[in-house]
Amino acid sequence: MMNVDKDTENLIKKLIKGNEKAYMYLIKTYYKKLFLYAYNLSKNQVLAEDIVQNVFMRIWENRKQLNIKESFKSFLYKSVYNEFINNYRKQQSSLALDTIFFDTINTSSDDLSIDNQRLALVYNEIENLPTKCKQVFLLSKKEGLTNQEISEHLNITIKAVENHITNAFSIIRNNLKEDKA
Repeated sequence: MMNVDKDTENLIKKLIKGNEKAYMYLIKTYYKKLFLYAYNLSKNQVLAEDIVQNVFMRIWENRKQLNIKESFKSFLYKSVYNEFINNYRKQQSSLALDTIFFDTINTSSDDLSIDNQRLALVYNEIENLPTKCKQVFLLSKKEGLTNQEISEHLNITIKAVENHITNAFSIIRNNLKEDKA
C-alpha cells in the first residue's frame, strides 16, 4: 500500500480482516462526498445512491483482495467513476435493445419472422463458442464490462481478452456466412 498515511493504512488493514466498525467508519466518512460526486456525474439522485452503495458493497465483498496503490480517497472516487461508467454502458445497451424492440413491433410479420430467425442463429452461434471465448464475449457484450474489468475478473491478460472477443466475432461471422450458403 503505497502513498497511504498510517491511519488510513490501519483502517484498510482492519477492513481486510473484516472489521465491521472500520467499514462503518469508512461509509460514515466518505458516503456524502461520494454521493455528491456520483450525483454530479449522473444528475440522478437514485442512481447516485445506487452507485455509491454498489461501491461500498463491492469493497466489503472484495475486502480481502484490496490493494490500494494510490490514496484511499482517490481509490474511492475512481471506484465511483467506474461504477457510473458501467451503469452508463448498461443503460446504453438497454436503450439499443429497446430501439430494436420498438422497431420490431413496427415491422411486418414477415420481417419480424426473418429478424427472429437471424437473432436465433446469432444466439445459437454464441452458445457454440469455445467455453472461455463465450465467457469473455458475454462479459463484454452482454454485461458491458471493459476489457480491463474482464481481465481482472478472469485473471487473464487484456491481450487474451481482446483475442477472445476477436475470435468470437470471427467464428460467429464465419458460421453465419456458412448458414446462408
